[in-house]
Amino acid sequence: MTTTGAAEAAGALTAHRPMLLGLAYRLLGSLHDAEDVLQETYLRWLDVDRESVAEPRRYLSRVVTRLALDRLRARQAARETYVGPWLPEPVPTAPSPFGPLDTVELRDTLSTALLHLLERLTPPERAVYVLHTAFALPYAEIADLLGRSAADCRQLHHRAVARIADDRRRFTAGPAEQRRLLEAFLAAARDGDLARLTDLVAADATAWSDGGGRVRAARNPVHGADRIARFFAGIYARDRRPGIRTTPAELNGAPALLLRWPAGTRYTLAVAAADGRITGVYLVGNPDKLTRVPG
Repeated sequence: MTTTGAAEAAGALTAHRPMLLGLAYRLLGSLHDAEDVLQETYLRWLDVDRESVAEPRRYLSRVVTRLALDRLRARQAARETYVGPWLPEPVPTAPSPFGPLDTVELRDTLSTALLHLLERLTPPERAVYVLHTAFALPYAEIADLLGRSAADCRQLHHRAVARIADDRRRFTAGPAEQRRLLEAFLAAARDGDLARLTDLVAADATAWSDGGGRVRAARNPVHGADRIARFFAGIYARDRRPGIRTTPAELNGAPALLLRWPAGTRYTLAVAAADGRITGVYLVGNPDKLTRVPG
């Protein structure tokens, strides 16, 4: 491999990097792992006869997808060792490292709520769902990427949609409504207003907090409006948690808050909502997942 050849290979990969990074991240929910996949893809791209590749974007997408699925299978097998709930790594998206989020599908498939839902799918179901929903690829092209038949990919997509359909309908609020509810939730938590907090949260809502065993977080999901209200009012009780600083941000294409304790511990807070109430709360404090979050 000459220096010129390596530069040409890098240039071809760079041209498609935002899309490829977005694909790997949606499949894995981890920007760190997605970047590792792109690095391995680059090494494979260096070794291929690029003159024989008619469509570099399709070829690179195939490599990224297969490498990401291998990593996803290995991670799922080791998930039992993770301490507490697992949530996707929050990623700042203003600007987006994944390219323009100029369609509802591209933005929605980055959301913390949906990425968390996708964890219940098998790796092939997740791949077909992401490729068809986020990138609008036809089943024939997905079949080529995955080495399956188009009919098989169609069935995998239908199965994936069915497995997440009920909870997917609970995340229909747009960014403006999410921001309004998030700010109202924070204000009520700061004031210790349990009645207001309870009113903002759907009766069957769930809150997840991901500390990874590194920082304080609930080891199990918190279910129900009353329990969620008490949990977050306790976090913000002024006699125990003075001076928590909050900064608005856009993470995963949606409004979020960065929370910083006086001692330096950080969390990100995001919500999902539907019908005027919060249906899901996502609190991430694992420092390994916050390395790209500013502040």
